[in-house]
Amino acid sequence: MKIDTGLVAKLIAEQFPEWAHLEIKPVKVSGNDNRTFHLGNGMSVRLPSGPGYVLQVEKEQKWLPILAKKLSLPIPTPVAKGKTNDDYPFPWSIYKWLDGETVTRENIVDLNEFAADLGGFLIELQSIDASSGPLAGAHNFYRGAHLSVYDHETRNAIQSNRDVFDETVLTGLWNLALESKWEREAVWLHGDIAPGNILVQNGKLSAVIDFGILGVGDPSCDAAMAWTFFDHESRKVFKDVLEMDEGTWNRARGWALWKALITYEEYKNSDSKKSAEAFYVIQTIIEDSEIWQCR
Repeated sequence: MKIDTGLVAKLIAEQFPEWAHLEIKPVKVSGNDNRTFHLGNGMSVRLPSGPGYVLQVEKEQKWLPILAKKLSLPIPTPVAKGKTNDDYPFPWSIYKWLDGETVTRENIVDLNEFAADLGGFLIELQSIDASSGPLAGAHNFYRGAHLSVYDHETRNAIQSNRDVFDETVLTGLWNLALESKWEREAVWLHGDIAPGNILVQNGKLSAVIDFGILGVGDPSCDAAMAWTFFDHESRKVFKDVLEMDEGTWNRARGWALWKALITYEEYKNSDSKKSAEAFYVIQTIIEDSEIWQCR
């Protein structure tokens, strides 16, 4: 579906004419599930890119205002909800704009401090009452459910790339991830803690965005960034702040491994940048597991 500034302008003019005079332009970094645009200087427009992401709209509209009141770090706040029409078949949202840069290794003052701050945010999120929250399922691609939901897909990717990666090592790590499960009450999880969804200002964590995969369940998926972004020292800081037991840490590594494997499998013949990034994550996971085994 073609989602561009022209479409957004038509939707705003029709449904929110009081904002029709505001400039509309794409954001610098937009995700896969949604297309996001600036609306003036103080708001953003977020539109699902396909039918698989529509359930996220109502979920964010309902839960983000509740969670925002109990978090010390800014998260997106819905301003309005758009309706379907002949031009666009899905509901969509308008949010307050959050200032900041997408996090990179280069724009952080102290990686260990950032790891501690991000871990602290996740602990804070997990502490919020989740008794009536949306259980992990199709609406959030099973983030928070048991990793076995992606067992077949992961084993196929390991087998398909056994000439590139050590099949025995990856299979062992995957089996280890499947051995345990979350035994406590379900907690809130963001579902997609990744650099593209984290903002920094003045070199420090300033906001977390894109809660489309929000849900309640096993929080291990939110620690996958330990292998996709942090180095060995900051990874340990992150783990210590999260106070994860070994089983939960193994499942977190499993989430990182699953995503890296399927990304490498999808892009190895078509996108050298994405496949190289996935290759690096898989190698990091292998090397890190060897370090932990030698402790």
